[in-house]
Amino acid sequence: MSGKIVQFISISLDGYIEAPGHDLSWHRVDEEVHTYFNREIASMGRLISGRRTHMLMAYYWPTADQDPDSTPVEREFAEIWRTKPKTVYSTTLERADWNTTVVDRVDAAEVRALAAATDGDLCLGGAELGTAFRELDLIDAYHIAVHPVLIGRGTPLFPPTDTTADLRLTGTRTFGNGVVVLRYDRDRGE
Repeated sequence: MSGKIVQFISISLDGYIEAPGHDLSWHRVDEEVHTYFNREIASMGRLISGRRTHMLMAYYWPTADQDPDSTPVEREFAEIWRTKPKTVYSTTLERADWNTTVVDRVDAAEVRALAAATDGDLCLGGAELGTAFRELDLIDAYHIAVHPVLIGRGTPLFPPTDTTADLRLTGTRTFGNGVVVLRYDRDRGE
């Protein structure tokens, strides 16, 4: 059985993944939420993202565990991020470190082959790449952490489209700080 392609992402209650200027300061990731994210991402077989998301992660996580102010949960995630196989989609990035493969375009057959060859699910991050995957009907599940904040504007998770996708709720979790995780599988009528 092929691994699922799971869009794993945080959003504001009004549906944005980032505020203007790529601002993520509104995220409500405390120790409880971060521990949950660590467990979920550690269970994935591969991380896939676009260049911007990859560079944001690569800026901090490779050495976060060496920062004396980092928490145990941050040190744990640094190790997860460094060692987890990663694919970054970019037409401008020529190479990337930390167990990362650079691919210049999204090809549906190649993505499905990658999912079939990966031990575990593929963890998809980023709005633009998510839109490209959605347009090719490649997303099998959504794992969305809704943060209890309205940011008013920014980058929407779901830009307008003329297509629909039926979903089936497979789980929820509420955290003490108000973050709610919603898990949906694509309902392909199979």
